[in-house]
Amino acid sequence: MEPLQLSKAFTLMESGPVVLVTTHDGTKDNIMTISWTMVMDFTPVFAITTGEWNHSFKALRKNRECVIAIPTVDLLDTVVGIGTCSGADTDKFARFRLTPVPARLVRPPLIEECLANIECTVIDIVEKHNIVVLKAVAAYLDTARQEKRMVHAVGDGTFIVDGRRIDRKKMMATKLPAGI
Repeated sequence: MEPLQLSKAFTLMESGPVVLVTTHDGTKDNIMTISWTMVMDFTPVFAITTGEWNHSFKALRKNRECVIAIPTVDLLDTVVGIGTCSGADTDKFARFRLTPVPARLVRPPLIEECLANIECTVIDIVEKHNIVVLKAVAAYLDTARQEKRMVHAVGDGTFIVDGRRIDRKKMMATKLPAGI
């Protein structure tokens, strides 16, 4: 094995998939790209990492709701573009030709072009680590969408695309004999 610069160690464990998060600041909708996400246990609770540097963070803090929209590989250039401009001076829905769809339980919109959307409320903000903890209140999946491959950020400007799924549901549901 070759040594790896410690500051690059996160690229070995970068989570995924890359998501788009919509917010509403009381006046307008916005979208941010987030690559640092986490599922919390087997519950509909998620965490994202963002902070004061991000225009949408103020809306998250103030209104305590958002939508996590899960894009697929065909939207990669859009996802990167959204992440490289600010909602402070850009209408990202218009610029990237995305369709806002009214959510049922929160004010920020769903994104029609995404594979899935999860309406969320903010249940905690861990300021020390810039972690926003979200509870899902509704979820939607576009089962008719042909492209289903999600994108995972490596963290250095490169991405990994989902491949084929390998099913081990039966194996994981099997109970091991006592003593193992």
